[in-house]
Amino acid sequence: MLAYLVRKAVLLAASLLMASLLVFALIEVIPGDPAAYMLGINARADTLLALRAELGLDAAAPLRYWQWISGMMTGDFGISYTYRVPVLDIVLERLAVSVPLALYALVLAVAMAFPAAIMAAHRKGSRGDRALLVMTQIGIAVPNFWLAILLVYVFSLMLGWFSAGGFDGWSEGVAQGMKALTLPAIALALPQAAILARVMRESLIETLREDYIRTARAKGLTRFQALFRHGLRNALIPVLTILGMQFSFLLAGAIIIENVFFLPGLGRLVFQAIAQRDLILVESVVFLLMVAVMTVTFLVDVAYALVDPRIRGGRP
Repeated sequence: MLAYLVRKAVLLAASLLMASLLVFALIEVIPGDPAAYMLGINARADTLLALRAELGLDAAAPLRYWQWISGMMTGDFGISYTYRVPVLDIVLERLAVSVPLALYALVLAVAMAFPAAIMAAHRKGSRGDRALLVMTQIGIAVPNFWLAILLVYVFSLMLGWFSAGGFDGWSEGVAQGMKALTLPAIALALPQAAILARVMRESLIETLREDYIRTARAKGLTRFQALFRHGLRNALIPVLTILGMQFSFLLAGAIIIENVFFLPGLGRLVFQAIAQRDLILVESVVFLLMVAVMTVTFLVDVAYALVDPRIRGGRP
């Protein structure tokens, strides 16, 4: 297990290095000068040069990359061009919204998908199973921004159970904060629950065909008992991969939902930073999101190896 962890850790470090180079290179080719954007079209040339020097934009690209990546490794993410405060402070403030939202949506997706998939696999071919397949097909096809607008119309405008948007902060209380995140979390969770339910249903059906399940049934267990006691653990292997990918998507891909509900999260921050040419903020947030995605993938691989010991030796 230790050798497996070391291999995965080395691969993670190499992937992060490549990701940092890619992010920096992509930000370099984005058109627009942050200094010119900050000063406006009537800025004097000497003022523009002075601001570029102050922001460090006049240095060579390799030097700026080294300053950026070495600063991030020590916790110094630089100063935002727009807000003139440390990038790390802004990111931590926005993470306090984005991370709870992603976790909330993931819990809802799992709570909806797991029972439905188990019952559908247990009663394959039944009306409930066919209904689940239709509902999951619809859930995958429906765009989450349209779902978000529909939720606002029904639960905010018609019923008045939730606010249409906004987030007053955790200082107003956990219950109030969770209530503000409920509709965005549902809008994010429903499509993910549909994907998760279909993957888990197929995995459980495949598991039910295994010999050890037949052996368990021959010893007197019912189909549901054999599935729950012996099949569920093995069926979770592909589901773990999907869960890891879903958390990454929910954390990094909530830009549209955060804008629909006016949530001050990380996705909305990136959207605003791109519009304001705040490049140091954009590259730092994008790289941190890539770090989060790769770290979750690493943890999923470790969980994979714990569930299936054959993987530790490099065997599929």
